[in-house]
Amino acid sequence: MSLSRLPEEEHPNKAFGWAARDTSGLLSPFIFSRRAPGEKDVAFKVLYCGMCHSDLHMAKNEWGNSIYPLVPGHEITGEVTEVGSKVQKFKIGDKVGVGYIIGSCQSCDNCTNNLENYCARGILTSSAKYYDGAITYGGYSDTMVANEHFIVRIPDNLPLDAAAPLLCAGITVYSPLRYYGLDKPGLHVGVVGLGGLGHMAVKFAKAMGAQVTVISSSSSKKKDALENLGADSFLVSRDEDQLQAAMGTFDGIIDTVSAQHPLMPLLGLLKTNGKLVLVGAPEKPLELPAFPLNSGRKLVGGSTIGGMKETQEMIDFAAKHNIKPDIEVIAMDYVNTAMDRLLKADVKYRFVIDIGNTLKPSS
Repeated sequence: MSLSRLPEEEHPNKAFGWAARDTSGLLSPFIFSRRAPGEKDVAFKVLYCGMCHSDLHMAKNEWGNSIYPLVPGHEITGEVTEVGSKVQKFKIGDKVGVGYIIGSCQSCDNCTNNLENYCARGILTSSAKYYDGAITYGGYSDTMVANEHFIVRIPDNLPLDAAAPLLCAGITVYSPLRYYGLDKPGLHVGVVGLGGLGHMAVKFAKAMGAQVTVISSSSSKKKDALENLGADSFLVSRDEDQLQAAMGTFDGIIDTVSAQHPLMPLLGLLKTNGKLVLVGAPEKPLELPAFPLNSGRKLVGGSTIGGMKETQEMIDFAAKHNIKPDIEVIAMDYVNTAMDRLLKADVKYRFVIDIGNTLKPSS
């Protein structure tokens, strides 16, 4: 394949989306191409794509691994238009989704244990190199092609716009709740930060039967947490009296914050054997004091998205319990404004782009 080949000439199927061209992160219309579906591939028309905070980091190359032109988007839902000859799980017309990963080695310990998300050779849905050497383009586009193993079935009772953020924000909090045993009725679970991830953690933990307390640095979201999201209580982490009163009362805490913040007060909130799980990604290392860990046999862990089997389980659980993210549906040409608002955390609680109705080659 010629290295000078243009994105629109690389593959046989024409595609259209919005891409960032440089570290300004500014998105604009972009013509490219998708591969023809192979025997195990599923092609689908993209109808909705959620906007994740990592889209912003990637568009601006803040993590240093972006490849331009960059089409973001890894919370993608739509309808199947074509299936390869050996596809077994999907047919034309099915409602499907694709999340953060579209490839893994399929042979390592992680992959054989349904943990493709931890595969060292995993391939991201956006701005990565696929097996054929082509760059992967994400869901801010009109079509998608992926191996059926990385396609999730969306149950009929889950609207495609609401389903989109579940494929990243949803699984990112569902997986640690399950793995760390915080999914048992009656446990007291804390959720730090009430954004895209945090509001999903509240909904999933409540559906699992937990008593849920939102922990936030200010009281501005208290009404929303208690009345809209169904949290049982609200704790302002900067209020010493509130912190003292809650010391040693939490079985586990899901920390979704990506800004610098102290872990010491959170460790103090945990019971003996309590677990603090970090799912946010602060750029600089956080300070971790050993003494509160030792004195209560406490654990600090991490987690990122989930394997394909668990992602399907999460989607089915959400459909069964009527769990949907709170979303603001936007048009494609609003995306740069939405990115600016995302930077200021000015969204309750996830933007979803209406690709099907608003992505036009002339827009």
